[in-house]
Amino acid sequence: MKEQTFTITADTGVHARPATLLVNKAGQFESEVEVTYNGKTVNLKSIMGVMSLGVPKGAEVKVTATGGDEEEALAGVAEVIKEHLGE
Repeated sequence: MKEQTFTITADTGVHARPATLLVNKAGQFESEVEVTYNGKTVNLKSIMGVMSLGVPKGAEVKVTATGGDEEEALAGVAEVIKEHLGE
């Protein structure tokens, strides 16, 4: 299992467009990819799950990947987060 914590710096937080990008990226990998915010963990391959978190600007989220391509999955998701949502 690989995990990394990110701070969301986008003014709008995780809204529909970047959530879709995250879900699409996570879906490219066989590993199980999850995101945790405020004590709640959801499947990062589920747009409804990601949107249900309501992640605002300034929030810290933890992304975990478990499986055969977990390093690639985490790196791919990290790239989307850094490009569209923060650091």
